[in-house]
Amino acid sequence: MRESNTSRLICITGLTHAFSAHNSQNNNEATMKIQHRYTFPLVTLTAAIVTAASGNVQAADVDFHGYARSGIGTTSGGGDQACFQAAGASAKYRLGNECETYAELGLGSTLFEEEGKSFYFDSLVAYVNEQANDFESLDGDTSDGNTIALRQVNVQATGLVDAAPEATIWAGKRFYQRHDIHMNDFYYWDLSGPGGGIENIDLGIGKLSLAWLRNTSQDNEFPDSQQNLANNTFDVRLAGLSTNPDGQLELGYDYGSATLTKAQDNAGVDPQSGHMLTLEHTQGNWLGGFNKAVVQVANDGMIGSTGKSNTSSTGPQGEMLRLIDHGLVNLSPDIDMLYALIYEDRDLDTGDGQTWMSAGIRPTYYWSETQSTALELGYDRVKPQGSGKDTANLAKLTIAQQWSAGRSAFARPVLRAFATYAHWNGNGYNAASESIEDGESNGVTLGLQAEAWW
Repeated sequence: MRESNTSRLICITGLTHAFSAHNSQNNNEATMKIQHRYTFPLVTLTAAIVTAASGNVQAADVDFHGYARSGIGTTSGGGDQACFQAAGASAKYRLGNECETYAELGLGSTLFEEEGKSFYFDSLVAYVNEQANDFESLDGDTSDGNTIALRQVNVQATGLVDAAPEATIWAGKRFYQRHDIHMNDFYYWDLSGPGGGIENIDLGIGKLSLAWLRNTSQDNEFPDSQQNLANNTFDVRLAGLSTNPDGQLELGYDYGSATLTKAQDNAGVDPQSGHMLTLEHTQGNWLGGFNKAVVQVANDGMIGSTGKSNTSSTGPQGEMLRLIDHGLVNLSPDIDMLYALIYEDRDLDTGDGQTWMSAGIRPTYYWSETQSTALELGYDRVKPQGSGKDTANLAKLTIAQQWSAGRSAFARPVLRAFATYAHWNGNGYNAASESIEDGESNGVTLGLQAEAWW
């Protein structure tokens, strides 16, 4: 949009969301989720500015999109809703097992588009609270469970490279090509944060993406404790490699390393750099759905649940192997099923590693285009590396009656009434509510939830 001699350029920017709920960019399931992007002219604001200023005024169209969930629940025996997660597990099965109100609300806009070149502004603010009261202040104090976070502010430009007009150059805070399992909200490849790069360079055999991202941590070895440590991750990905009919391969390499200040270097801070390799095969038209098979290998500063670097001297040192298989299948015209399998082994030099195994299924029967019944069964087992430490086991079962905007595992908005039962060994539960007392080994919750993305 270019300003003429008698007009002024108005760029309406705001909060935007590249929807996390949980799908990742370039993932097949993204095409299966019902997404609605609303574009609307800012008539009121435009009229006000026209009244105040002379000349012709153009208003940029704005995209409004986001994610939200909220509800109410209780635990049998009294108290608020408890949520169940095995001690040491990086995720929990989420149906009827989410105890907070969470929202990502955003606005964004294409600020310039001319002759095959475009600039898009993107931003996002996330909100979370304990779902306990009418008025819950989002003051940024995370200790009370109520907070607000700025997650995205970036510009993405396409068509600027003559040799690769399809490529996108970007910079700023961003959800960057995230890969996740929807059933348990586990983001196994997520480097999101401030950064920049170029993506989707078409090489003929696949699309190349290069990025530099950062997530700061703290290092207590520095003489002044809790010094910020600038953790850099350099990401290289080659996606869209055809392997078989409806099958594609994505390869990724990530290197994490800290940039030390002179004072940190003089103090002898010894950050642990690390490497991570990822191989992911996506099979489309898999029994009417899709399947993703993932292999990840990492060491030292790249060991973590998401792939973000943690290169501090107190960070992990050792090796990690992670194997994942997850997807969606249609069992009949009226039944589909989400499924997930995870094996993760962290072998740490300190002996504080663990082996996490997880399995879950969520079959859903559709009574009509808007009504369904879902059943989710999940099991997590966490075995510590050291001898003499207890293994944590937790099994969770949820039944939910649902009313949704469509006939799909990913149809949203959805309203749910649910009942959840969980059983675990004595110390194998990550306490999420005072409604579950120490020493208990099972719990039942009931509740209502609304969930939407658009």
